[in-house]
Amino acid sequence: QLQLVESGGGLVQAGGSLKLSCAVSGEIPPWTVLAYFRRVPGKEREFVAHCIWTTGVTYYADSVKGRFTISRQIAKNSVDLQMNSLKPEDTAVYSCAARPITSADFDSWGEGTQVTVSS
Repeated sequence: QLQLVESGGGLVQAGGSLKLSCAVSGEIPPWTVLAYFRRVPGKEREFVAHCIWTTGVTYYADSVKGRFTISRQIAKNSVDLQMNSLKPEDTAVYSCAARPITSADFDSWGEGTQVTVSS
């Protein structure tokens, strides 16, 4: 399992931007999928976006497509999530997760960082 630590959360007005970063300790195995999820109290955890470490290929939930960008930072061993045009409904705890591409289950999780978007 990898150790993941998120940073960059905070309070922003609707229409604003924030950038999250997920720092990964240790060497990231080839073909690791790194993803961001979010959770609102009382609701199911929601997939946001993922990036395949080896290739940089990305995938997004429809709810964030065109507004959020996930990118790998190879030199920093981290994955960033740039969030633009934020909406109040984006308010959640955002967590970073990792899994081998051959597995359906994410086996490494960060503790999460709070993102609050005010209207």
